[in-house]
Amino acid sequence: MLIGELAARTGTSPRLLRHYESTGLLTPHRRPNGYRTYEEADVQRVHRIRTLLAAGLPTRLVATLLPCTADSGTGPTLTACPGVPETLRRRLSELDEKARRLEAERTELRRLLTALTTQTAAAQH
Repeated sequence: MLIGELAARTGTSPRLLRHYESTGLLTPHRRPNGYRTYEEADVQRVHRIRTLLAAGLPTRLVATLLPCTADSGTGPTLTACPGVPETLRRRLSELDEKARRLEAERTELRRLLTALTTQTAAAQH
């Protein structure tokens, strides 16, 4: 199938599919005219890629974990490859820390906004 059909079947833009190719996540065949062609298995591969990316994993980790994915009735899942639990725990820890930093930034921004609002209200009276 051509890139347009793969895009339609996966809900992924052709541009994003080309990005997956540039990062090594997808490897289409090339026709003599340069057109990319994809296998039926690439439909599931794109779903797996998107699931891993939606979990907050960067493409470098997706590339590492992709061979450890399998399809189940509820969508792509990970199999017990060596190092996978540690990799996921490490990434979860990174996301937890990022969430803590974002919450601290939100708190400070609210404080600044409240002070500004109070100051502006006092100046108007």
